Amino acid sequence: MLGLGSIGTIIYVLTIIDVVRSSFHTDTDKVIWVLIVVVLPLLGTLLWFLIGRGRTVL
Repeated sequence: MLGLGSIGTIIYVLTIIDVVRSSFHTDTDKVIWVLIVVVLPLLGTLLWFLIGRGRTVL
């Protein structure tokens, strides 16, 4: 049975993958988002899904 920690880890990894696959105006934006998610896992993940995904280039 998956514990809460395992689910959190899966969401964390999926967030990093989503950031890396997203298109940005500059590569610097991508690096900054990856650093935010890696350094601040919970807050970075929340910020990515609340703010970051809407700012990517389609």
